[in-house]
Amino acid sequence: MLSKKLEESLHKALSIAMELRHEYATLEHLLLALTEDEDAQRVLYGCNVKIEKLKNNIEKFLKNDMSALVNNNIIEIRPTSVFERVIHRAVIHAHSSGKQEVNGANVLTEIFSERDSYSVCFLHEQNITCIDIVNFISNSY
Repeated sequence: MLSKKLEESLHKALSIAMELRHEYATLEHLLLALTEDEDAQRVLYGCNVKIEKLKNNIEKFLKNDMSALVNNNIIEIRPTSVFERVIHRAVIHAHSSGKQEVNGANVLTEIFSERDSYSVCFLHEQNITCIDIVNFISNSY
């Protein structure tokens, strides 16, 4: 089951894509939404991420480098398969760990599985790795 905060973040990612007139919600839309997710923020702060800088870098990328996704006749925003895959893995991983609820921190961990994504590059720019997140979650949750 997804936490209420994570559900809000997923809706936020779709809203961001809609505002930018992007036909698809990508992992970068999701990461941007997670910068406002309380559970993900706790992990990001705990790993010394400068959230405002991360947010600004993603916003610039989405506005300047994702013009191919712009569609002025959008009726419905669809998540990309990568977006869906990350959420699916977070659910499986959380449940296999015995957790009843999946939150933004779990999703952050799974983003790193998509090594070729810009989201991972943005996190690496902040000197954060998957191990940093897993260690923080293991010691703080």
